[in-house]
Amino acid sequence: MAVCACASCVAATRRSTSERRVTRRPTYKFRLYVADDTMNSAQATANLQALCKTHLPNRHEIEIVDVFKDPQRAILEGIRMTPTLLRLAPLPIRRIVGTLVDTQRVMETLGLVTSVP
Repeated sequence: MAVCACASCVAATRRSTSERRVTRRPTYKFRLYVADDTMNSAQATANLQALCKTHLPNRHEIEIVDVFKDPQRAILEGIRMTPTLLRLAPLPIRRIVGTLVDTQRVMETLGLVTSVP
């Protein structure tokens, strides 16, 4: 198979190679189910916001759903306890329950870092 060596083909090959090296970092979308302003819900909210600010600056969206104000939505999502965090994007959806106090474990569970054995 012959490869074209003209200047425009070489330039196009270089462009496509360099464009492949530039990877777009995904935006993470989270939905946190809370129960009003209970202590555990407030702690989970603060911990999630701190985690995102530190590890995902300008690459996250957080939606907070109060199960007392929108119980039907929680039922449809299969939320049985609060606080519950869903990582909606990137796929697959991941779920973690609790106050999110153990940052390393939360990041591993949500797929934000690779776990080290």
